[in-house]
Amino acid sequence: MQPSFRRPRKKLVSDINVVPYIDVMLVLLIVFMITAPLVTQGVKVNLPQAAAQALAENSTPPIIATIDRQGLYYLSIDETSKQVLNSEQITALVKAQLAKNPTAQFIVKGDGHVPYQHVINLMVILQNAGVPSIGLMTDPDNNEK
Repeated sequence: MQPSFRRPRKKLVSDINVVPYIDVMLVLLIVFMITAPLVTQGVKVNLPQAAAQALAENSTPPIIATIDRQGLYYLSIDETSKQVLNSEQITALVKAQLAKNPTAQFIVKGDGHVPYQHVINLMVILQNAGVPSIGLMTDPDNNEK
């Protein structure tokens, strides 16, 4: 009789290899770090400068009604932030937002070169839609002492 040699059994490895997951997460982190500054919401306007208090950081983001240099209206709700809206569309969207969240804050973002009457017209549209109070957006004053 020949002696039988048995190979020692290999123990099963039950560890999870997380290196590929770390690589994927690092790639995603880099992608989001690069794209986040590129994704700006709203329409580019030249805001007037004034010394004013900023909104509290822990408050919910306000709904921004924008009027550009040509007097066109925009509203920062979902995909409508870059679409030109008329007064009826703004009224419908604002009423829908107030139905969802009656305490929503509304801010008017008007270009510094637009006539004051256009800004007032936008504020009247918002007021007629049921907005109880409206804020005005400005850039910080660079000449502050």
